[in-house]
Amino acid sequence: MEMDLPFVFLDLVLHIDKYLPGIIESYGFWTFPILFAIIFCETGLVVTPYLPGDSLLFVAGTLAGAGYLNIEVLIVVLLAAAILGDTVNYWIGHTTGMKVLDMKCSFVRAEHLDKTREYFARYGGITIVIARFVPFIRTFAPFLAGVGKMSYRWFLTYNIVGAVLWVLAFTLVGFFFGGLPIIKENFSLIVYLIIGVSMLAVGSIIFQMLRKSSCNERVTGPEGKN
Repeated sequence: MEMDLPFVFLDLVLHIDKYLPGIIESYGFWTFPILFAIIFCETGLVVTPYLPGDSLLFVAGTLAGAGYLNIEVLIVVLLAAAILGDTVNYWIGHTTGMKVLDMKCSFVRAEHLDKTREYFARYGGITIVIARFVPFIRTFAPFLAGVGKMSYRWFLTYNIVGAVLWVLAFTLVGFFFGGLPIIKENFSLIVYLIIGVSMLAVGSIIFQMLRKSSCNERVTGPEGKN
């Protein structure tokens, strides 16, 4: 049973949006520090891009709309977590970025870094704002901004603008839906629906990655030769 505890904890962290109603019921106000920690880690640590972001904001907003959380406190907590997370990520990239990139870490996938570099090449600094709405890119963008020595003054501006747009967009949409009578009456069903959509999105990403890997293998052959 003790051997299962790490896996239970990992499942709780990775799918906190699914467990959030129960967490609120059990911990009350302490739910806010938990939400802060998850969003901070997802945006602030380059090794935790798999944590829930968009779905967590939406579910939290829905719960606030249903009366389970205070919306004002929720928005302040999420904004603080998102802004501080990106800031920490920037300075990690700025100070030790190349050492992190040289480390072989299964959580930091080369394709995610390459995709983020493509965003920077195409959109420049505004990538920090755009990346807020793109899973994985959201985690790597501030890190690469630090590696590339982007002016911190400009980074902070993009960081704040992106955080405000991201948090308000998902949280307030969730808050609106959470306040509807039909949502309140079928809240458990809605939560499972949100989780299902999130899993489909993740499944789609994994499918595309596997398909791309399969295509590359067919092109290069088993020994990597044309």
